[in-house]
Amino acid sequence: MAAIGFIGLGNMGAPMAANLLKAGHHVTGFDILPQARERFAEKGGKVAKDAAAAAAAGEVVMTMLPAGQEVRAVYLGGDGVIARAKAGALLLDCSTIDVESARLVAARAAEAGFEMLDAPVSGGVAGAESASLTFMVGGAAAAFARAEPLLAAMGKTIVPCGPAGNGQAAKICNNLILGVSMIAVCEAFSLAARLGLSAQTLFDVSSRSSGQCWSLSSYCPVPGPVPSSPANRGYKAGFSAAMMLKDLRLAEGAALATSAANPLGAAAANLYQIFVDEGAGASDFSAIYRFLRRESEKS
Repeated sequence: MAAIGFIGLGNMGAPMAANLLKAGHHVTGFDILPQARERFAEKGGKVAKDAAAAAAAGEVVMTMLPAGQEVRAVYLGGDGVIARAKAGALLLDCSTIDVESARLVAARAAEAGFEMLDAPVSGGVAGAESASLTFMVGGAAAAFARAEPLLAAMGKTIVPCGPAGNGQAAKICNNLILGVSMIAVCEAFSLAARLGLSAQTLFDVSSRSSGQCWSLSSYCPVPGPVPSSPANRGYKAGFSAAMMLKDLRLAEGAALATSAANPLGAAAANLYQIFVDEGAGASDFSAIYRFLRRESEKS
């Protein structure tokens, strides 16, 4: 079993670290929030006094952090992971961040003699809790081989995506599809309501025909057709609107940097920005249906 330092015990990191513990690994964790550290200790984890101590505690160091700024700070600072990790440790960042930051940190890690992977996830909190996440992994094949058994304790699908930064590229592109498709599904249900077509009828038709997509068939944004969807539990977040906005903005930034066309992605980001600015950032991203329905009713 591996000795693992885990930095970032939030909504995603905490259940991921807990699943590593369940698999028999020795996990030393740290988070800036005391309550997160306390919950981790209750699960049987060892709590480090700071991020540097967590980095020094394992033959593997994992991170799950909010954004590129935090990843750069945690890895590149004077007391950062690269400075404090044990020689030969495998570095594994599961955050969703910009590709540029991922490649910068990986390059610095390589200069210091470390193997590093970027391995963002899909599946939300429910996937983290059930150990059914999808990992999109960027980095060298040898590092991937070292990491795969650990990732298997936290997820069901582990996809090598190529060199450093490509895991982030895959995650950003995937969530661009998700954000745009969710808005399209919400618009269709809103229009159906205006036309007097029931949500269940539209679901029965589209889920079996050319309108079928994950946002419809697995995560339907209206109450009723898919009992497990957040729409049937008050839009309690599996994946929050604020996180979707973050990912769409990452895609927008990447599109600008590479001169890639992004008209639908930009429009989706702007809609989510309005929704989040109204105070809905903590709700599930599928709750954008309520915003679009309200806008329809204004006319």
